[in-house]
Amino acid sequence: MSSARLNFLGFTRSQWEALLIELGEKPYRAPQIMKWIHHRYVDDFADMSDISAKLRQQLAAMGDIREPEVITERISQDGTRKWLVRAASGSAVEMVFIPEDNRGTLCVSSQVGCALDCSFCSTGKQGFNSDLSAAEIIGQVRIARKALEAAYPDRSRAVTNVVLMGMGEPLLNFDNVIAAVELMMNDLAYGISKRKVTISTSGVVPAIYKLVGTTDASLAISLHAPNDELRSQLVPINRKYPIAELLQACRVYAATLGEKRTVTIEYTLMDGVNEQPEHAEELAVLLEGFPCKINLIPFNPFPGSGYKRPSQVAVRAFQDRLIRAGFGVTVRTTRGQDIQAACGQLVGEVEDKTRRQEQYKRIAVGAAV
Repeated sequence: MSSARLNFLGFTRSQWEALLIELGEKPYRAPQIMKWIHHRYVDDFADMSDISAKLRQQLAAMGDIREPEVITERISQDGTRKWLVRAASGSAVEMVFIPEDNRGTLCVSSQVGCALDCSFCSTGKQGFNSDLSAAEIIGQVRIARKALEAAYPDRSRAVTNVVLMGMGEPLLNFDNVIAAVELMMNDLAYGISKRKVTISTSGVVPAIYKLVGTTDASLAISLHAPNDELRSQLVPINRKYPIAELLQACRVYAATLGEKRTVTIEYTLMDGVNEQPEHAEELAVLLEGFPCKINLIPFNPFPGSGYKRPSQVAVRAFQDRLIRAGFGVTVRTTRGQDIQAACGQLVGEVEDKTRRQEQYKRIAVGAAV
């Protein structure tokens, strides 16, 4: 076994069972340990009173239970909360809790920065530093749960939904994301419904196929354009995996979910770019017969983006055209804009190991907190 200290916060049930067997212990100890970590938020093995002293000492010698360090927490006028947390790399990522009347959605990050450089996303302007570990991803859920339970003992505000739509491309950090998602949905950890845990991707097609048989979490696709020419300008990965290949991969994955579950299509509307009537018409034709729901996202400005938010009239007209075509369409309400917590605005503090887009990096990081 490696001499490096482990972070047990990201261990799944199967990992715990394998480790316990290796240590000569019974695997039924795994649920006990997981409940201590994720239900009672214990950080010290010494506090696990129903675990033998010998096992507690062995585990403490091997590793720790470590959340990412919280650097700042900000609360928007609309109740949205944003945390800036320190990753092991030394850089920082952001996570956001969005309260609504009937649910509370936590948007978590999966990487420090992002290598995909979508033109309308402030995260991509910083470049890429590193993947987050499973512990660092699930640690964001643990941090938010603890903070909300302390602030709202009556549970009037709680994490009911998790979306991997924060910083980074989740499917480029596949193994760590899947481990964290497993913990999100496991009753021994956070017990969130598979319908309410969503992996969002810009279109890493081979990884979408890899999801089949690996997880049954919900899937969202960052589409943002109705044709390859425009999408390749906005979402560069489209040059490698064009729309037809992406939608086919989504069909294959969605077919394994059953229960009439569909893929969510995310479409950021930008003034004069992709929100014209012809774009709505083209999108309706593109998605005809494709089982999905559509989430329209009015662009949230950030310094140096070069894009503008469309008018409400344009947004409503775009939505109406898709509804007439038979699609279920929602418009995402902008939340937390006063603390730069809205969709596309997350920037954190990234030491860009790709050394690209330096001018945008300086602008974005300067506006982060």
